[in-house]
Amino acid sequence: MTPSSHEDTASRAIREILGDEAPGRAARGPGGEWYVPVEESGFDRAIRELAARKFVLISLFGTEGFAQESRFSLLYVFERKEGILVLVRAVADGRATSIATIFPSASWPERECRDGFGIEFAGAFDTRRLLLHEPYQKDFHPLKKEFANAPVATNDDVPAAEEYQFRAMTGEGVYQVAVGPVHAGIIEPGHFRFSVIGETVFNLEIRMFYTHRGIEKLAEGKLPGDCVKVAEAVSGDESVANAVAFCMAVERISGITVPDRAWFIRTILAELERCCSHLGDQAGMLTDVAFALGASQFSVLREEVFRKNAELTGSRFLRGMTCIGGVTRDIPKDRLADLAEFVGQLKKRFRVGLSIVLSTPSVIDRFSTTGVVKRELLRPLNITGPVARASGGRIDVRLDHPYGVYDRFVPSHTPLDDGDVLARFTVKAQEFLDSLDLIERLIAAIPEGAVLSTEPVRDGYALALVESARGQNLCWVKIKDGKIDRYKVRTASYCNWLAIEHAVPGNILADFPVINKSMNLSYAGTDM
Repeated sequence: MTPSSHEDTASRAIREILGDEAPGRAARGPGGEWYVPVEESGFDRAIRELAARKFVLISLFGTEGFAQESRFSLLYVFERKEGILVLVRAVADGRATSIATIFPSASWPERECRDGFGIEFAGAFDTRRLLLHEPYQKDFHPLKKEFANAPVATNDDVPAAEEYQFRAMTGEGVYQVAVGPVHAGIIEPGHFRFSVIGETVFNLEIRMFYTHRGIEKLAEGKLPGDCVKVAEAVSGDESVANAVAFCMAVERISGITVPDRAWFIRTILAELERCCSHLGDQAGMLTDVAFALGASQFSVLREEVFRKNAELTGSRFLRGMTCIGGVTRDIPKDRLADLAEFVGQLKKRFRVGLSIVLSTPSVIDRFSTTGVVKRELLRPLNITGPVARASGGRIDVRLDHPYGVYDRFVPSHTPLDDGDVLARFTVKAQEFLDSLDLIERLIAAIPEGAVLSTEPVRDGYALALVESARGQNLCWVKIKDGKIDRYKVRTASYCNWLAIEHAVPGNILADFPVINKSMNLSYAGTDM
């Protein structure tokens, strides 16, 4: 089911999974993904066939007005390395059956669909609210078209019986430690409920969405060009990744060909964004084990990359460069040459800092065997990015579904197997150096030419996947009458948060900060 595969091959695969009638109903999306409407009577069989064939559920979301036969539709996005398959399920009466016991990665999206659209999932093992906390009215479902994006009334006094119920852990010597949602420093809100015996954690439950911003609703009705800024704001340090994903979806819908030079520039910016993220993570990990000497070196390098970003684009976070059809402006040849020299120096200085860290026994001792994410969790929870690649996963959108110039400039990182903090630190170090190599190769090979296509935007819908610094980001866009009708965005953080719940038990409570920092997941990228 790759975009280049012959259609008959794809049709045979879909028939084997979904039955003889499926290929006739399937339609190819502009990004190469297959959309297959599935009748309710055949849905359970289809889900079990996909599970048996090792497909991974990477997203599930609702939309309104997508199919003629029902007001709401659920789109189940499944991935294998060979391609993307989207099951389209009509929701006639506002009810659907849950698939979370077969695909655990469906649990949060099902709760999200219930909050956003009011769709109830029969058989779900978790029916608590997700996005909408207790103060919101029970009949408030903001993703319905009938809801106008405006201030809403909330309940100021929530009865104790209606407060969110965390999982109860009981037993001799068990006590709970509640951390957050308000934290020291400037990090965003999130609640962590630890169940502890002595110093050892034996259960962790997280709760997010304290600052849900309604990003997807905000995008509705906007002109696609105006929505690029919304995409950039999904998560501040993933501005390039999310803007590129959004623009890719619109470009696929509209058949817009992005100039090659623009793709080179987009890719250079995306790799710079990855460098900033990984440097920040490594500095944070070292801070959390009180190794200030090592942390300061990575912090200094990160700040210098931010300043270089500002020189190149006018924005430390690389905002305002990505647009539909390419990039908003070119980067002159002399500045690219300066960037190449900067990157070469950065590589040497990074290696010096890295050698100090990896030769310090106290750091290795704290990182080693701490916060292990087991490989068997990667597919059920759709854990991606450096977290997955430190646990034996080989998942990388740049390799699995190349976009832009990644088919010609292939990353060469090597996954590790231990799954602990040390493995995540080491993988990020490797990826940082790999990104610098990639930037040097891109600068050396960048072609001359235009950086923006002026082809018009058209109606339709499409899916786009990109590899952000944290992993796989997904974006689905539907344009109707020239405006955004539905914008679904799902970052790697949304899925990877659940990895922490599995990584922390068995460790002492004092190790939580470094485990958390080794993943460095985005609150904003989750609380959308």
